[in-house]
Amino acid sequence: MNELIQVTKSTLPSLEEYIDEIKDLWESHWVTNSGDKYIKLVSKLKKHLKTENISLYTNGHLALEYSIKTFDITGEVITTPFTFASTTHAIVRNGVKPVFCDINPGDYTIDVEKIESLITEKTSAIIPVHVYGNVCDVEAIDKIAKKYNLKVIYDAAHAFGVEVDGKGIGSFGDASMFSFHATKVFNTIEGGALTYNDSKLNAKLESLKNFGIVDSETISYIGGNAKMNEFQAAMGICNLRNINSHIDKRKSIVERYKSHLSDIEGIQLLPKQKMVKSNYAYFPVLFNDFKLTRNEVATLLEKHNIHARKYFYPLTSRLECYSGLYEEYPTPVAKYVSEHILTLPLYPELTFDDVDRICAIIKG
Repeated sequence: MNELIQVTKSTLPSLEEYIDEIKDLWESHWVTNSGDKYIKLVSKLKKHLKTENISLYTNGHLALEYSIKTFDITGEVITTPFTFASTTHAIVRNGVKPVFCDINPGDYTIDVEKIESLITEKTSAIIPVHVYGNVCDVEAIDKIAKKYNLKVIYDAAHAFGVEVDGKGIGSFGDASMFSFHATKVFNTIEGGALTYNDSKLNAKLESLKNFGIVDSETISYIGGNAKMNEFQAAMGICNLRNINSHIDKRKSIVERYKSHLSDIEGIQLLPKQKMVKSNYAYFPVLFNDFKLTRNEVATLLEKHNIHARKYFYPLTSRLECYSGLYEEYPTPVAKYVSEHILTLPLYPELTFDDVDRICAIIKG
């Protein structure tokens, strides 16, 4: 049998590079609580992401949870069901009701033309998702938010390093959450970050992720523990050194896929967004009246030891844990895409030969 090809593979620095980065931790014995590695990574990420304010977390999910808590979001939040479960969970775990808006068929992000019809007197925020690294219509969302005095927190888990007309994606809205999970374009093993525009939020954000501690004798918030440790930060420092070359490799792989799969009847690929600097995070393929269904393609690839992913399926609005809890607003586009989309393997070490074989199997 052919060697296993996973849908993704964690990007790691050389063992020697990582050991060199962490060896001074054995001298300081400072392995958590915002040590030198944390501070160094914060500084480098501010520059790379083109943001003034950033707070790092043990994972992206908690970054999103604490952002919702920091902004005192209540009542209802308009979001998308075409996302990973974490987005909806973060809303619900804050005691807020998710109101699901459909997506547009062009880039699978939230359909801005349908947001206003979902706004009620209980709506306090919009939490859109930059899907596969594709950017939401940030200008339209900003206008809606200002019109109705709503907060905007972006789920930018897929959008590390993405820019719109030279502006870092983390500078839009009130805040943006990034995931640094091992499967992402940039990873700190586990990890995440929150970028935000109001520097006054820093003290509260830092306190909430450290049990609500303000100083040695003062605990002002009911917080938790979501601090990024020094080993995670060190991995991030190493991976950030090589991020541009890794993204270049991803780009070449995406272009290889497109050379095989573009203009094939029944296969729909995402077009390149104008004025957007991509990170080539994923390669989603929509099987729209192709000779095989999405599920048949996935099964066929699996027989050849190739793991693709039905990402995102099912919609979060249809997860078992939410059955009967919330009104399910019609989201026909999201439903269709979730039932026909497949993300193909993509990571820097994937070879052109692998891509050629994957595409040959799909085309038959």
